[in-house]
Amino acid sequence: MKKISILVVFTMLFVACKPVKKEGDIKFTVVTTTTMITDLVKKIGGNAIEIKGIMGAGVDPHLYKASAGDLTKLSNADLIVYNGLHLEGKLVDVFEKMNQIGKKTIALGTLLSPKQIINSKAFVSSHDPHIWFSVQNWITITIKLVEELKKIDPINAEVYAQNGEAYVKELQDLDTELKAKIAELPTEKRILVTAHDAFSYFGKAYDFKVVGLQGLSTATEAGVKDVQRISDFIIENKVKAVFIESSVPKRTVEALQASVNSKGQEVEIGGELFSDALGNSSEETGTYIGMFRYNVATIVNALK
Repeated sequence: MKKISILVVFTMLFVACKPVKKEGDIKFTVVTTTTMITDLVKKIGGNAIEIKGIMGAGVDPHLYKASAGDLTKLSNADLIVYNGLHLEGKLVDVFEKMNQIGKKTIALGTLLSPKQIINSKAFVSSHDPHIWFSVQNWITITIKLVEELKKIDPINAEVYAQNGEAYVKELQDLDTELKAKIAELPTEKRILVTAHDAFSYFGKAYDFKVVGLQGLSTATEAGVKDVQRISDFIIENKVKAVFIESSVPKRTVEALQASVNSKGQEVEIGGELFSDALGNSSEETGTYIGMFRYNVATIVNALK
């Protein structure tokens, strides 16, 4: 039996499943990928849009594959918003096919200038995709996403403008708050060792040296040499704590801790950080602002 192409499947879904909007129905349907993006679009769109996120709390976007249900959601959407920069590496072909059938998509990475993106030859797109860990990046993205939404859905332009302005103010206040908390930690103690290399934007923004066991993508597993190299680094720099991540198995960080301890130095697991996904929606960490506030408090309290 011949394999049916993704484009054919999408075309069939687009024709068969696309709902007919009723007169007076102004709800604009947006499908989002990661939980950070879902939260952002909710803050901007409010009650004017219907949001369907395809990834939940604790889901690793690097490894995520679209389900049949996801394809239906994507086909029925008025707009698809995703991170880009190959964060959703296994969905790249899906987004390309959606564009081919005329579906409107926005990759948030394209809303930033080149100087706002960290380059990395170690990642498939040559760019670090973890752009949300710069609050200033998130402010830029909010402002530009508002403009895009106003053009695509002009009937709700005023809602997007007002909500976006309010959210930018919240993000500016967050940045001030985070800087005050981080100021409690001496510069020489600002060494962040985590499960994978997701925090470079954070390090650049708040003057941390960042070390990840795995690379920029969790698809690349840490080996014995990586564990040995970073355990030596921890001992040399007298790092007090290392951190696990909610969307990455903790076994590699536990192996790192064991390696350090076997060499006669103690290192604690300082807590769980939220990197590629937010926490449960019912908890503080279920929002971008709550996640960032929690991460910084966890890091500072463990290292000082």
